[in-house]
Amino acid sequence: MSDQELMPLPSREARQWAMFCHYSAFFWFLAPMIGNVIGPLIVWQLKKDLDPFVDQQGKEALNFQITFSIVMMICALLAWILIGFPLMALVSVVALVLVIIAGIRANEGKPYRYPFCWRLIK
Repeated sequence: MSDQELMPLPSREARQWAMFCHYSAFFWFLAPMIGNVIGPLIVWQLKKDLDPFVDQQGKEALNFQITFSIVMMICALLAWILIGFPLMALVSVVALVLVIIAGIRANEGKPYRYPFCWRLIK
């Protein structure tokens, strides 16, 4: 048995708030380049004391969105030599897929760790 199988499942409320930590990154559509960071930051700050699972997944979502924003800024700089535009599209699609997977996993009560993530908040 793995450690995950031995750990009790987080409460329904904790799983939902952990999922919202990931899905709040879609605030990107309301405020490009900052909404994806502000959304998870607000949800995490409001609900991190509810359950350790929410705290962990909130940090993970926030770290990924910070990493994503940095990568998008680098792509914007690379747009001057035209390679940035296809890279922005690729990075955006990958980020969208990873956020959806993370939200689903969090709602199932399974901790999710994003690949390619710079973990600034511990």
